[in-house]
Amino acid sequence: MNDSSTLEPLDRIDLKIMRRLQKNGRLSNTELAEQVSISAATCHRRTQRLFRDGYLSGVRAMVAPTKVDRGALVMVGVVLDRSTPESFADFEAAAAKLSFVLDCHLVAGDFDYFLKIRVRDMADFNRIHGSQLIALPGVRQTRTFFVMKEVVDNRPLEF
Repeated sequence: MNDSSTLEPLDRIDLKIMRRLQKNGRLSNTELAEQVSISAATCHRRTQRLFRDGYLSGVRAMVAPTKVDRGALVMVGVVLDRSTPESFADFEAAAAKLSFVLDCHLVAGDFDYFLKIRVRDMADFNRIHGSQLIALPGVRQTRTFFVMKEVVDNRPLEF
């Protein structure tokens, strides 16, 4: 990604492109160009610039978790035994290798990290908790929250 001082400023067309792609990443370049009222060549050039400059980081399909037997959503608060740069780095590197961890966020407050995890069911979570989560470097305590209902998840950003 480029230094923010060297980036071209975004205009209303760039914002429209990002909004449209955020809602539907499957749009063809031609469809996108039509929706934002520019030529296909201009749309392609602008979209490539948005990726190059880091405004767009990727496009992917949203998989229905229940269709792939990952219907249980679990949030896990993690407290580390030390608050040092090294302990944070060790934990983050190890957590990043766990394929079932969808999100890992360093947070302020009672926990050091929040992990978002998808599993088949409570027994599946119990297995990975006992064998992998509590074995992560520096983990002193975890607190588990099973999500009862997903009210809002992965909403597009407003800008």
